[in-house]
Amino acid sequence: MPEVSPPRFPRPFVEDTGHTRALHFAKDEVQSRMDVRDPYALYLSYTRMMMGFLLFVPAPAELGMIGLGGGSLAKFCHRYLPRTRITVVELNPYVIALRDTFRVPPDDARFAVLQADGAAFLRATSIRFDVLLVDAYDETGLPEPLSTQRFFDDCRAALSEDGMLVVNLHADHPHHAVHVERIRRSFDDAVLVVDDTSRDNRIVFADRGRPPRELRLGPLRRPVPLDEASWRALQPSFARILTTCKAQS
Repeated sequence: MPEVSPPRFPRPFVEDTGHTRALHFAKDEVQSRMDVRDPYALYLSYTRMMMGFLLFVPAPAELGMIGLGGGSLAKFCHRYLPRTRITVVELNPYVIALRDTFRVPPDDARFAVLQADGAAFLRATSIRFDVLLVDAYDETGLPEPLSTQRFFDDCRAALSEDGMLVVNLHADHPHHAVHVERIRRSFDDAVLVVDDTSRDNRIVFADRGRPPRELRLGPLRRPVPLDEASWRALQPSFARILTTCKAQS
């Protein structure tokens, strides 16, 4: 039998300004950025928007992430959701090798980073996630296996009864509308699409139980696990989600 060559993975590089540390595959494309003085803060606005799942699922027991990157969301959830078990799936071993550089916590009883193909993992896992975050861009953009109809169907199948999928999409991607339509089809149109404040990203919230836009609107209140500083940083994004819910209700 001929020998099978192992897959080749692109090597990311780190740009360190002294105040911030960024993960890149290309000089003009930032995958993740960290404030060195506050490594657990969510530096990029779209990551703050993705945390909007707390408006719908305030206390997830099981949280899955497809894509580690610089670990911004993984770190934040590990710190501020102490009762949540977190499973992060990352295909590229060179990205995982930089976890210490970006202060990603070590694996423990409730936190694990797995080197695996995200699409294959979702097809095989027996875990039922209360929240599943998909933010898995590489040097070419959104990988094709993570944007198929089958993939979004598998995302839904991997959720608990009232679970939520949250997907980061680039607003200027040529197939952006196709990806949104596939998510709508997988989730029977129980979908809310919110523009990030920068308008470079669109965050899709898809609910297995009921449409997110049916969220009962009320005053913004700080989720219990968050400290005041983190809550202040998240408030503009959460307010934008609520405004979008109201506009589409």
